[in-house]
Amino acid sequence: MNRCRLEESRPLNFREDIRSLLFRLLLAVVGEREPYMAEVLAGRVSLDALASERRIAALQATGIWFQLVAIANELLAMRSRRALEQMGGADEVIGSFANVIGEMAAGGYPAEQIQATLDDLCVGPTMTAHPTEAKRVTVLEIHRRIYRKLTELEQQRWAPREREQHINDLKSEIELLWMSGELRLERPSVEREIAWGLHFFREVIFDATPKLYDSVEEALARHYPEYDLKVPSFMRFASWIGGDRDGNPNVTASITVCALDECRQAIIGWYIQQVRRLVTVLSVSANVVNIPETFTKALGRALHRSGNAAEIVARNPDEPLRQFSAAMLDRLEAMRGEASAKPYARSDAFKADLRELENVLAQLGGKLIAKRFVRPLRQQVETFGFRTVSLDIRQNSTVVNRVLTELFKLADAAGAPAPDTPQWTSRIRAALNSGEQLEVDRLALSDEAQELLDLFDVIRKASTGLNGGPVGAFILSMTRSTDDLLAVYLLAQYSGLATAVDGSGTIALRVVPLFETIADLRAAPDILDQLFSISIVRRSVRDFGNRQEVMLGYSDSNKDGGFLASNWELNKAQRRITGLSQKRNVKISFFHGRGGSVSRGGAPTGRAIAAQPAGTVGGAMRVTEQGEVVSSKFANRGTGLYQLEILAASVFAHSVKSQNEAELKDMPEFSEALEALTGMSQASYSGLINERGFIDYFNQASPVEELSLLKIGSRPARRFGSGDISNLRAIPWVFAWSQNRHLLTNWYGIGSALNSFVNVRGDAGLELLRHMFERSRFFRLIIDEVDKGLYQSDMEIGRLYAGLVQDREAGERIYRKIAAEFVLTRKMIATVNGGVKLSERFPAFKRHFDRIRPQMDSTHRLQVQLLREVRTQDSAAATPKPATTALLFSINCISAGLGWTG
Repeated sequence: MNRCRLEESRPLNFREDIRSLLFRLLLAVVGEREPYMAEVLAGRVSLDALASERRIAALQATGIWFQLVAIANELLAMRSRRALEQMGGADEVIGSFANVIGEMAAGGYPAEQIQATLDDLCVGPTMTAHPTEAKRVTVLEIHRRIYRKLTELEQQRWAPREREQHINDLKSEIELLWMSGELRLERPSVEREIAWGLHFFREVIFDATPKLYDSVEEALARHYPEYDLKVPSFMRFASWIGGDRDGNPNVTASITVCALDECRQAIIGWYIQQVRRLVTVLSVSANVVNIPETFTKALGRALHRSGNAAEIVARNPDEPLRQFSAAMLDRLEAMRGEASAKPYARSDAFKADLRELENVLAQLGGKLIAKRFVRPLRQQVETFGFRTVSLDIRQNSTVVNRVLTELFKLADAAGAPAPDTPQWTSRIRAALNSGEQLEVDRLALSDEAQELLDLFDVIRKASTGLNGGPVGAFILSMTRSTDDLLAVYLLAQYSGLATAVDGSGTIALRVVPLFETIADLRAAPDILDQLFSISIVRRSVRDFGNRQEVMLGYSDSNKDGGFLASNWELNKAQRRITGLSQKRNVKISFFHGRGGSVSRGGAPTGRAIAAQPAGTVGGAMRVTEQGEVVSSKFANRGTGLYQLEILAASVFAHSVKSQNEAELKDMPEFSEALEALTGMSQASYSGLINERGFIDYFNQASPVEELSLLKIGSRPARRFGSGDISNLRAIPWVFAWSQNRHLLTNWYGIGSALNSFVNVRGDAGLELLRHMFERSRFFRLIIDEVDKGLYQSDMEIGRLYAGLVQDREAGERIYRKIAAEFVLTRKMIATVNGGVKLSERFPAFKRHFDRIRPQMDSTHRLQVQLLREVRTQDSAAATPKPATTALLFSINCISAGLGWTG
């Protein structure tokens, strides 16, 4: 065995850096094909210095290396958490339920408060297919196998021969990664996106969720041993995939039907697998134990409903628990048309049967058997029902108002009112009060109107409900008025979702406003106040547990006003809406539309939730998990469980403790300072985007237009097709600024604001800012995330992209403006945080980016060359030229290095 083989085959231990192993294996794979690649991967040869025929291979190898580094980081993070637990117990893992509940017990929080919060706890990760996942599903599957193979290599029991085989298996996966091809050949269909989302449930989330509940139970038993605290199934997963049609013409009513069916089939298939396992393992013999009479009766009912009693009994004689499980299996298979039994109509009936099994095992002294085999399945039923997720429907207020206008025109001979007029307001309210129904010829409607009414038909046919319905909420994006929301209620009424024909009932649909821009966030409390004054709305909200969900958009508010303005307006909106909820006696839960990048709300989950205003969580929170964030969190089971726990434990901790935490108290002096800072930062940001020639700079100094060639999502980059920035989705806006290493969506305007504040208020102002950094969790999070964004930014690389602007005077002028703000922001962040160098307080983040910075910079330099070449070539060519393919590889490569796209 040669020296290299011996080095690769030695045991991996906790202290060994697995990146070195992965790097050696990657070199072995690509070196056999491209011998020059070692110098490229080591950063000794820049990509832009390579001959054109070598670019694609070099970019592919660099991108794979970034992916392998991410896998290694994930595994090392898991190792660190396990090491902490081994040395000091589960309480040492910061942010875990053990850690959080331990702090609560130490802080004297009573068990009654803990139980009350658990009873109200409702945590809702919401999967979206936002086009930010640049990697193909095939690539993601290879990543998972690499991760699992690395975990196997950690075991110390392997003989040298066995370990060498594991190394070879790992190398073969890297070979597959090299040969599979990273770029999508065609844009994914919505159906494929649905399958992509369900993949993470089948592989990770179904299995992880009961383990999450176990971790809560174990922490409670350790820290509150004298109390019998109960852990409800508090996770409620949702999805937009197949329901989000905001600007995506590919999502139709028939697609939504498909999504609902696929989600139902996924969970039923999972239950069938688990019940088959029960049939196999529950070999309890009536000849050994005395079966209670109550269970015998329940077994008789189950066998009767199976329609197959004689065969089941003959197959499993004297094994009543096996017979019971087999009867359940028949009923589940009947739901898919695979058996003649009476299918389960509701998940509650299936849950009741599982309870029967749990109870009889407890009576027989088999509590551990029930806990291991039956209880996890019952908890899954409580969590996922027969739906997997609640499918949200999202549509834009512009479309809703257009369709309602069209209906009014057909129905009103005297002429229909126009939106945003007093007549429009009166018309909608009168129709809701009277329970008006419209008889219209759908064939006379536009395609857009027919499609929206078809969607409401789908919603009506699918059962809706507080906790169990397959359809979740109707989310109205770009909500700008109360009338916008009432238009949805009226369309639902016209579509048969009203419970009374005279307007005295309710609308059986949860309608959720999405406030996205700065102006809309400011208007949100007044919009909701007016909404709650409408009788049918109040009754409908009461039907859904007297709780109104409100969605907050991080992306468009950032694009609209910059990073600080967006976050402060979101903070204020939550506080004002929470105050309104007390006035109106309506519970409010917030749905945070967070993306992967910092500028779209992608701060670390625990810290982001901990920084929410006191009293605004109240046990219930939803968050979007978008695109590449889904795969980074839920591709592997250990990481998936940890991410779910951090989210749920953070919501729980905030709900219990926030009102008592000094760092969240409403300090008038801090609020006044933030108000001033926000105004100045927004003015600086607006000054940039309104700078003469800025749109051309954005389009030419970034690959924003070329991003459309990267087939990473089913929806277009713009909502309604126009070319201005206001109509550009936030994802390509952030994506583009990250590709050219400006990353200005993370920090622009904040340096000017801090500097002006100190200039006006002098030393007292600087002292106040430093005091805020120490005492305000919100302000500290802002400063820290700006710090990390600045560290990833690079104005020397940015200058290369600025050179692509055709108007050289405009390009240089705008670049100088951005670079000057960058320098100022760096200076002011150091002034506020006490002189700490950028990212010194985040060593893991810094080490990772320093490790890949040479290859990243090299990729950027090549991308600038490629943009010049692609923009001068014939766009009408039938097949992509090598430069175009290389450009797409460079985009993927940079995204992999940053760890996010938009």
